[in-house]
Formats: sequence, structure tokens, C-alpha cells
Amino acid sequence: VVYDEKKDEFYLKSGNSKQEFNLVAEGIRKMALLWQLVKNGTLEKGSVLFWDEPEANINPLYISIIVDMLLELQRKEVQIFIATHDYMLASYFEVRKKERDDILYHSLSHNKENMLLEYEKSDRFSNLKNNRIIDAFNNLLNEIYNMEV
Repeated sequence: VVYDEKKDEFYLKSGNSKQEFNLVAEGIRKMALLWQLVKNGTLEKGSVLFWDEPEANINPLYISIIVDMLLELQRKEVQIFIATHDYMLASYFEVRKKERDDILYHSLSHNKENMLLEYEKSDRFSNLKNNRIIDAFNNLLNEIYNMEV
């Protein structure tokens, strides 16, 4: 990522070519901006990153790369809060985390019977009891299996 002060524009540079940032795919831009925040010292030890749905507009092949980037930032003591509704993103964190990683999954849900907001947390995504992401994924699997009958 390079910044042209004269034009007040960002570019994505690869080798000798340079492409206007607004013409780059959204997913690539997200990863490039994250890299830029690290490069310019904004994301360093003790800083906090809030990211709502990092998987939005991302090629599914890049989700694992984003997870690896976020895990590495966490290892460098950057506090990260993400919100997601994506099974793949949440599952990649579960699969790729190391013993030393400090990851906690949270779930908020609305109990229609008593009209209360319910909260739970776990150090494993799959252990959340009220997990709408897994529920939706299981519903899809049920439909797929029903198609095969």
C-alpha cells in the first residue's frame, strides 16, 4: 500500500505496477489496510482492533489468511474483537489456534420465552450451546442430506 500525497490517494503496488485502491477487490483492500495499520504502527502491542464481519466481501479462499493474520496480531498482544455470522471464519479460528493463543467465543441470543437476553462464552466455538451459526450450518446440512434421499 502506497500513499500519493500529491493526489491524496492510496494505491496497491505490486512489483512495478500500481493500481488505484478503489479499483482493487474489497477483500484484498481489507487485507492491505490491515497490513498498512501494522506497517504504520497503529496496530502494535497494547492496541485494540474492532472488526465487524471481517469475512464480508472476502473470497472464501482468503478467510484462512485473515484468520492467520489476526491470530498473529493476537500473539503480538493486540486485543482483537470481531463479530461474525460466518461458520468458516469461526471454525478457522478453532482449527488454527495454538495452545498459547488466548481466544474466547461469545454468544448473545434472545430467549423468546422469558424475553431475556442470554449470554454465554467458551474457549471453544463448538462448545457454545446457543450457537446460531452452527444451527444454520446444521440446517443446511439437513437440507443437503434430504436432497440425496
